[in-house]
Amino acid sequence: MTVKIVTDSSSDVSLELAQQLGISIVPLYVRFGDEVYRDQVDISADEFYQKLAASPVHPTTAAPSPGDFAKVYKKLAQEADEILSIHISSKVSATYNAALQGRETLGKTGPHIEVIDSHLVSAALGLVAIGMAKIAEAGEELSQVVEKVHQYIPEIRVMCLLDTLKYIARGGRLGKAASLLKAMLNVKPLLTFRNGEVHPVGLVRNRGKGLNRLCEFVKSTLNVQDLAIAHSVNPGEINTLRERVSSFLPQLKPRILRLGPALGTHGGPGTLIVALREGKSNNTLGTVQG
Repeated sequence: MTVKIVTDSSSDVSLELAQQLGISIVPLYVRFGDEVYRDQVDISADEFYQKLAASPVHPTTAAPSPGDFAKVYKKLAQEADEILSIHISSKVSATYNAALQGRETLGKTGPHIEVIDSHLVSAALGLVAIGMAKIAEAGEELSQVVEKVHQYIPEIRVMCLLDTLKYIARGGRLGKAASLLKAMLNVKPLLTFRNGEVHPVGLVRNRGKGLNRLCEFVKSTLNVQDLAIAHSVNPGEINTLRERVSSFLPQLKPRILRLGPALGTHGGPGTLIVALREGKSNNTLGTVQG
């Protein structure tokens, strides 16, 4: 039985990596006024951040349509017996529900499709999609991959450093972190994702202290199995963070992802996201490298 993995562009898995691992990516939409773009298809990350800085209109995002998912599922039916579709938290996006509706349009004529709400975003979701693609590639049947994804998701931890709350506030995605709006404007928020929602974990005075907190977050985690870092516009900080993490986790090679329009709309320039999987030392799910 051939199992194929589907995710959405909020996972920040690049199209190149997706092709390498056999992952199908359904793009979310980003809108600047009357201009609508498909994430990673009609607009690149570089183009998006340039437009974000220059446009007087703040962008909004929208989930893929059920038809977008049905189209991908139909195409995969030609090469796959079973499909695992893993998506951004349903508490912050309608993408998961659109995937469910897309599956329903195929009825009983298509392959067996399982749709999973990851309760995660960005690099955290990316780690799950990448991990499941590697497991599926090893020849596991869908029931086994589904069992493993439910083991995998609770092991994912994430911390995010924002340069400002301005963009996430405009996008209405603060959730339980809304109390941070009362904080001083010159501080940098630290956020995490729990139970599918954004939660505040602290404030720092500058980027240097923020990088320290991200490193402490990784260093304090036992048995780090996988690690991914998503960034928006500052590759220099990525190199610094990667080198510091490698100093105490030399066995892991962090996977570097580019924060795309779907999440960049809400995080803005200067966003850094660290996602990791904390597993048991004898974990059988495998470690993502490279």
